[in-house]
Amino acid sequence: MRLFVALDINDEIRTRIARFLDGVREFAPDARWVRPESLHVTLKFIGEKPGDEMAKITAALETIRAESIEMKIRGYGFFPGAQRPRVFWIGIEAGPGLTSLAAVVDEKLAALAIPNEEHVFSPHLTLARGAGGSGSPRRQKSDAPSHSFQRLQEKLAALPPPEFGTMTAREFFLYQSQPSPGGSMYTKLAAFALR
Repeated sequence: MRLFVALDINDEIRTRIARFLDGVREFAPDARWVRPESLHVTLKFIGEKPGDEMAKITAALETIRAESIEMKIRGYGFFPGAQRPRVFWIGIEAGPGLTSLAAVVDEKLAALAIPNEEHVFSPHLTLARGAGGSGSPRRQKSDAPSHSFQRLQEKLAALPPPEFGTMTAREFFLYQSQPSPGGSMYTKLAAFALR
């Protein structure tokens, strides 16, 4: 099973993002666009694990005690940067609770021999991945130069930064990712409450 831990976003914000995507998708037709129903804030990518390890992962996540998290969904950017974009994303502004939650999830899962994150946590919602590459935020050897986002960048530069709203996350989830021809399908396997 391919697993990850993430926060969901509420339907009102998801609808606003879907409308935004409808307005900008045509400016990067070669990109691989994420379906709005698949949007989530990744806290920790776990990777492939046998099904019998899920109980241990769930038990570790159940021990986490954290406060609910208010998030403002606004703005956009490109990984690894605007000069050589491979991923188009929407920004998330939140207090230190979000970074703290990601760190605690990483710590609890490290106790199960799941490797710690190599990079600093950067909360975002991935909207699209450029054509001709891995879609990884960081350059991979197999990545070819991508010009997928050039026209999109020009159009967005003429507009004010988008605002999608504020929400409070009251739980986080263990998800399973299953590849499919139209993009990965995500299934919530377990929910964990935030106070």
